Amino acid sequence: MAIGIAIAIAAMGLLTPSAYAQSSGLFGSREIHSTNMKSFNKWSGVWRRQNLQRADAATDTATPANTNTNANDRCRGRERLKCSREAWDKFIDDQRIKGPASADAADTVLTVELLSAVNLYFNRSTYIVDPVNWGVPDYWSTPDEFFMKDGDCEDYAISKFITLKRMGIDTAKMRLVVLQDENLRAAHAVLAVELDGTFHILDNQVDTVLTHDKILHYRPVYSINESNWWLHQVKRFGR
Repeated sequence: MAIGIAIAIAAMGLLTPSAYAQSSGLFGSREIHSTNMKSFNKWSGVWRRQNLQRADAATDTATPANTNTNANDRCRGRERLKCSREAWDKFIDDQRIKGPASADAADTVLTVELLSAVNLYFNRSTYIVDPVNWGVPDYWSTPDEFFMKDGDCEDYAISKFITLKRMGIDTAKMRLVVLQDENLRAAHAVLAVELDGTFHILDNQVDTVLTHDKILHYRPVYSINESNWWLHQVKRFGR
């Protein structure tokens, strides 16, 4: 699974004099922060397609229900996307209703329970690697694309990121994290969300949401949100 770890090496050249280092970052790493996003084409591509697809969803007319067919039959092909969008919208609305009242009635308060619900909602999808799914080594999917074709680790993380954003959660508290799984010796990606000063990890490999300090086998390479990215420096574990 190739999820752009090489980008971090190339992106090191984008670290400007304004970049600064912070110790005790994600997974105990030393973080170097930058706002220069030029090398993250896959990430910017996700947002371009997401904006277009949300506009398409807003103008998409609902298909009248056919009472002579069951839900599985109605949700095939193009209708699968419509059904998935409807279910996604309902899930988001349900979480707003369940959560405590916030300053903005349209938003949801960030809690561990909310993170767990979002993690479980997407973890039920089937894991498929990009070469099989898309015919390319590495493809970053929007939620619509993920609903239609499922996906691999960064696709789960992206959909969780966008879902929380739609709920009104501040994207400055979230990061897509590209890392190395030292147990599997494989590239991986997760979503990190800051809650009460601690990052909580939403991972397609684990349904339980854990704080980053409880996970010892992940070595972060870089993390990113809408307008910032961080290079992570950490010692390799001994063999």
